[in-house]
Amino acid sequence: MPQIANTYSTYGAVGIREELSDVIYRISPEETPLINNIGRGETVGQAFYEWQNDALAAAAANDQIEGDDYTAFPAVVPTTRLGNYVQISTKQVIVSGSNEVATKAGRKSEMAYQLALRSAELKRDMEFVASQNQAARAGNNTTSRRTAGFEAFLRTNDNRGATGADPTLSGGTSGFPNASPTDGTARAFTEVILRDVMQKCFTAGGKPTMLLVGPAQKQVVSAFAGIAQQRRDTGDSAAVIVGAADVYLSDFGRLSVVPSRFSRNRTALFIQPEHAGIVTFRPFQQIPLAKTGDAEKRLLLVEWGLKVTHEAAHGVAADLT
Repeated sequence: MPQIANTYSTYGAVGIREELSDVIYRISPEETPLINNIGRGETVGQAFYEWQNDALAAAAANDQIEGDDYTAFPAVVPTTRLGNYVQISTKQVIVSGSNEVATKAGRKSEMAYQLALRSAELKRDMEFVASQNQAARAGNNTTSRRTAGFEAFLRTNDNRGATGADPTLSGGTSGFPNASPTDGTARAFTEVILRDVMQKCFTAGGKPTMLLVGPAQKQVVSAFAGIAQQRRDTGDSAAVIVGAADVYLSDFGRLSVVPSRFSRNRTALFIQPEHAGIVTFRPFQQIPLAKTGDAEKRLLLVEWGLKVTHEAAHGVAADLT
């Protein structure tokens, strides 16, 4: 029935308080699967940091004559010296004095809230760089330093499309990754490609346990037939894909299939986590900037780099559609 005349309703009322939730909702992803799974905590003392690789001689029959004497000795092969640069990553926040003291919904301090957001963004930026094909750059007074991403290290256990080419090192077989891999002709990701890379890793001495892929490639891997069929883990050793390809059981070990929002969808990274890590030259820090007016300024900073201790422990399937 109609409203009685002169009913004082909310539509004409003045002074009704707003109803604003004290919860701020956001769905921006904060997962960083690569840097969360590889090593962290190592501190370096220079912007350019190095490490060494070595290898055993190939296995041989090695049968000797009884009572033999030795007058000839094999040459000693020197270690290989590799390196990378750190890069400076920052986020900035400026909040007016009035905004900081104003009563707000969903947060008490605007500065604290904005710093929390920028911290999450900084971590995502690190994940993005670490999983990309970025080459290292020394930098100078007018150019920033860059740390090489994971793809720029992988030269041994790879499966690339036609016209694709490996990244290069500044010293040929040593040094830092000075050129990114060349993208080749794209083709579908197949189980044959996956098995090929796993075999190469095993032959080289590696044992990847994580397959980092973009969302489209995650669905491709979920459709792999495997040895027999898709099934859940029931204790049957012949089971190849567990669930929706969360784990792929290859001839050379189990691979946890991990989707990434920040790696390139055309690339699948086969990672042995103990042979990679994030290093820091300057750890995460919040720096108050000079006050020049009625506002507070903060700088969030981290100077960090990627360290792939031995690239032959890992593998890459590149140029995927």
